[in-house]
Amino acid sequence: MSHAYIQELHIASLAVQRAALLTKQLLSAVDKGSLSKSDASPVTIADFAAQASIIAAIHHTFPDDDIVGEEDATALRENPALLERTWELATSVHLDDEANEALLYTPQTREELLDLIDLGARGECRHGRRAWTLDPVDGTATYIRGQQYAVCLSLVEDDVQKLGVIGCPNLPFGSGLVSEDLVDRDGYGQLLTAIAGQGAFIQPMGTGALLPGKQLDPVLQITETSEIRLVDTQESSSQRLDAHEKIAAHLSCPWPNTVDLWSAQMRYIAIAVQGGCNSFIKVPSKASYRSKIWDHSGGMLLAQELGCVVTDLEGRPVDCGLGRTLADCHGMVVAPASIHGRILEAVRVVRQSIE
Repeated sequence: MSHAYIQELHIASLAVQRAALLTKQLLSAVDKGSLSKSDASPVTIADFAAQASIIAAIHHTFPDDDIVGEEDATALRENPALLERTWELATSVHLDDEANEALLYTPQTREELLDLIDLGARGECRHGRRAWTLDPVDGTATYIRGQQYAVCLSLVEDDVQKLGVIGCPNLPFGSGLVSEDLVDRDGYGQLLTAIAGQGAFIQPMGTGALLPGKQLDPVLQITETSEIRLVDTQESSSQRLDAHEKIAAHLSCPWPNTVDLWSAQMRYIAIAVQGGCNSFIKVPSKASYRSKIWDHSGGMLLAQELGCVVTDLEGRPVDCGLGRTLADCHGMVVAPASIHGRILEAVRVVRQSIE
């Protein structure tokens, strides 16, 4: 590849792959019965350890960049046993290719691990700055059930997504439908990447050097609303499913949603790999609701690079330079460019009828 952000892409891809291996190792411990699924600590350990691992790698190579991470280290500072388990996981997982592992970094002390986690907790995306956003485990509820989840990292510069790297440790390759229960049991899942203006790519994850991949095909530009296939989740309380149902009826497209995924980032993934869906909407349950940037940055870029338009419910583009949330973005409409405007119109009509 000869393009801007080639170093950022390489380091970010290695960092996400290492963190994905870390999360898979902890799931293996749960499956073997050494940790209980009824105990929330496995999810907590995975979140903290993956965030520390990724930030260690990114901050080591790009020390002047801001980093926006979901977690803070308060619980670890208050719970020595939890800290110890997190430390063991974060420092025991390495890529088995020495040259690539040497490009990353591992915390050297427990205090450094805590400080790295808190570096992300303090971070914000700001106008005129470079900032990395990360969600160490997007889909914590499905993660512990061995279903779909994502390890997410993106680079925002001048308020715009420039790079997205999303590891999907349970996503099988070329399976068609993306489903919570259709998981990769033999490999390490898939890595999806995008650079603004350069398209989007998919490659299998492994345990060492990055493996070869392929460019993803653009999404199909549909023209009939009956061809819309929505990805959603029936479990979320942060959105109005009654509104989503009315919008689907207005568009004469199938409802309930054809693909159901808890992780917001996995919904972008499902659209990107054409896994049974091509659009999603989010009408928040509260007018004040704003999405966290790490739930969407990177995934949005994948969708855009493949021919989707991403806006809020009013049709406004998403500004990624407003802190830790998408502060000017009320709700979401993601769809192929050919049909996005018609979905927006259906959203407008339905919102007028229910508000």
